[in-house]
Amino acid sequence: MSVTLTDQDKLTLRNAAYGAVSLMAAAAGADSPHKVATQGSIALHSATGLVGHVLSEKSSVGDLGGKSTAELADRVLPALTEAMELLKKQAPEEADNFRGTVLVAVETAAQARKGGTSPTLTEMIRKITGALDAA
Repeated sequence: MSVTLTDQDKLTLRNAAYGAVSLMAAAAGADSPHKVATQGSIALHSATGLVGHVLSEKSSVGDLGGKSTAELADRVLPALTEAMELLKKQAPEEADNFRGTVLVAVETAAQARKGGTSPTLTEMIRKITGALDAA
C-alpha cells in the first residue's frame, strides 16, 4: 500500500520528532544541550520506512523556538499526539515506527549527556512518551 502524505502532514511529523529532540536539549539545560540535540538528531536520521523518508527530507521544520522549555513543550507535546493520530489514520503500519523512532532519539539524546541520563531528562522522556501514547 502506497501512502501519500501532504506537505503539511510531513511538517507535522518533522515538527513532532525534531521538537522532541529540542525538548531534550532544553531539559539538559547548561549541561551539553548541543551534544544532546546532535545525538538525538542523528538518531532520527537512522529511521527507516515512510517515517525515515519524511524525517530525512531536506525540508525545514516549523518554529521550535520559545522563551522557555514550557513554551516549547506547549507546541511539541500536542504535535507528538497529532503526529501519532495522523499516522494511525493514514498509515497505521507506520505509527509504531514513528513512536519507536522518537523514543530511540530521546533515549540517545539523554545518553549523550556527560554522566548519563539526569532526573530532568528522565522526566522529559516520560512526558514525551505520554504525548505519543495519548493518541
